[in-house]
Amino acid sequence: MNLDPNYLIVSNELNLGLQQVTAVALLLDQGATIPFIARYRKELTGSLDEVAITAIRDRLKQLKDMDERRQAILKSLEQHGHLTDELNMKILQAQTLAELEDIYLPFRPKRKTRASIAKEKGLEPLALEIFEQTSASPHELAAAFVCPEKGVDTIEDALAGARDILAEMMNENQDARKCLRQLFIDKAVIKTTVSKGMEAEGIKYKDYYNWEELANTAPSHRILAMRRGEKEDILNLSILPSEEDAIALLKIQFIKHTNECAQQVNMALNDAYKRLLSRSLETEMRVMIKDRADKEAIAIFQDNLRQLLLSPPLGSKNVMGIDPGFRTGCKVVCLNREGKLISHCTIFPHASDNQRIDAAKTILQLCAQYQIEAIAIGNGTAGRETEAFVKKVITTKPEYAQLPIIIVNESGASIYSASETARKEFPDLDLTVRGSVSIGRRLMDPLSELVKIDPKSIGVGQYQHDVDQTALKESLDDIVVSCVNQVGVELNRASVELLTYVSGLGPQLAQNIISYRNENGAFGSRDQLKKVTRLGKKAFEQCAGFLRISNSDNPLDSSAVHPESYDIVYTMANDLHCSVIDLMKKSNLREQINIHQYVNEKVGLPTLQDILSELAKPGRDPRKEFETVTFSEHVLTIQDLKPGMTLPGIVTNITAFGAFVDIGVHQDGLVHISELSDGFVSDASAVVKVQQKVTVKVLEVDLDRNRISLSMRKEMSKREPTNRQAAASAIPKTSPKTAQKNTGSPTGSSSKAPFHNPFGKLMSK
Repeated sequence: MNLDPNYLIVSNELNLGLQQVTAVALLLDQGATIPFIARYRKELTGSLDEVAITAIRDRLKQLKDMDERRQAILKSLEQHGHLTDELNMKILQAQTLAELEDIYLPFRPKRKTRASIAKEKGLEPLALEIFEQTSASPHELAAAFVCPEKGVDTIEDALAGARDILAEMMNENQDARKCLRQLFIDKAVIKTTVSKGMEAEGIKYKDYYNWEELANTAPSHRILAMRRGEKEDILNLSILPSEEDAIALLKIQFIKHTNECAQQVNMALNDAYKRLLSRSLETEMRVMIKDRADKEAIAIFQDNLRQLLLSPPLGSKNVMGIDPGFRTGCKVVCLNREGKLISHCTIFPHASDNQRIDAAKTILQLCAQYQIEAIAIGNGTAGRETEAFVKKVITTKPEYAQLPIIIVNESGASIYSASETARKEFPDLDLTVRGSVSIGRRLMDPLSELVKIDPKSIGVGQYQHDVDQTALKESLDDIVVSCVNQVGVELNRASVELLTYVSGLGPQLAQNIISYRNENGAFGSRDQLKKVTRLGKKAFEQCAGFLRISNSDNPLDSSAVHPESYDIVYTMANDLHCSVIDLMKKSNLREQINIHQYVNEKVGLPTLQDILSELAKPGRDPRKEFETVTFSEHVLTIQDLKPGMTLPGIVTNITAFGAFVDIGVHQDGLVHISELSDGFVSDASAVVKVQQKVTVKVLEVDLDRNRISLSMRKEMSKREPTNRQAAASAIPKTSPKTAQKNTGSPTGSSSKAPFHNPFGKLMSK
């Protein structure tokens, strides 16, 4: 079997076995999904996890795309008669896309350039003579090329045309580009200045009015902020190394002597850099650091989304969901334990006394009528006020005194309310009522409800509208798929949206499952899935292990044991003379199993160990136990905050520069990365997680800009240098004049690198 040479490249780059990479590649080619491969094909992959499998998939795709570009270049060269054996070998051996494009550049079909016009005038021989840098006078050489009929009226015209040709030659020189590219990577400085007359309009970018730092170490959030400022015409941005250093490198490459011809080459060299090379390589550098910034921002978004989707569920409870509001009232819904809407109404707890009394009666009546076990209140406008009202109401009845009242993050609920999904489910309901349903269901099972919303609208991440949208969507879809399959899906309760993300399904098969369930009633077994229209053998293999049937006659259908392994469990039970149910319920029976005796050509120890673990806790939910977060009863709005207050909160978002915490005042506060811990923190996600309960201290409240600064640091007699100070020390030295203006200047101990948060418009929540 001839293996794809790219497998070896990926194996070396990722430090994985060639057999592992090959197995993953072949499984992916056969239509296997990443969750399926990670869970049920451990023997083939050497127990690679989803992260490693995803890395293999993505790198193989990059190499495939590069191979396709390589073939396109070879085809173009052959069509235009440029392809030689030497050129063919160079192209086949190129390791990077930049190297490939450099080789192709001299042969790429071009629009008319200054050099091509000079060649049409017959000046190429003159350019080549001058490039040799002999002792001959360039003016004497040029005199022979003066030809008014061709548009070369003077000696200077001839020399100018020759220099244009030389400049293009230097721009297309592969070695020169490679050398300069490395200089750009190592030493290019990203500089921003404010556009003329935009000082007042671009106040949110004030930190960047005169800013510079090494491009290759600039953090993603600053790169994306600067690029957005440039896009909005507030900032001017450049990414260049020292021109002196660049010219010096080119001189080493092209200047051979110190004669008059060499002076002409030097003139061409300066023109080549300023007019061609610097612009071309700056564009490359922009693409490179944008790509890096995108990857970092997307990685943060992925981590946040995973944590949010895997938030602990309250579980199957009778829930009251409330979408709070002042003027328009609060939309109240009651959901049964399956999340089905059974009642809805509107109350006005923030209006007249009579309306408040009616609202209180309605709350108590609904609690009694539908045996409400928890109340979910959205964290939007009037959320805390509604929470206070409901708490006061239920404490009037001892039987409801312990009823949990939970503030639920409603980010994206309005998106769901207006979506086609919501319209199909509740065609006759108002948008706000649909939002209340979403709030209630989020409390019961965040994952099942959040999959109905575009991940970009959920309210986690940074600069999500500035990164590559295709890459973002693919990455976030990967996370949703991973989370759904990690938790598993109850087949008889799942929505079409949830089923869509199950391994091997997708929108059409998910809808077919729902249609079958509606027509035939609940599924009695996993095997019954084979009767669903168009759900063939391959789809069944991929999805079956991730679908659960709680009341199936076969107890294994409620577990993550794949149907392909049922026979192994049956054999284990027979060997112990017991039933499968006994095996699942009695640990002493499982302890008697010697899994080594069940190893065969297809099933190894990893799968057998997974089977035993699953038998011990069939269908276990990997999510943590649900915990309530109670905000301070005395702090309802930002105006109630005072520096020095210590408050409970919940982490709502994590970025490269810190974490945002909901403390119950309708505006999240920022715990800058330097305030997350007493020690140095390089990665905020290593300290906190989305939905984590934390205790924070209020540092500063800016009412004008609606900003709250928080800290999680403990009191210390000697505070260590903050992250912002440490970051500033990495900024390249600037002139004293620039340093005085630059807010990130390293010249003072209080230097701070700029950062932005959702309180401004630089970051979308």
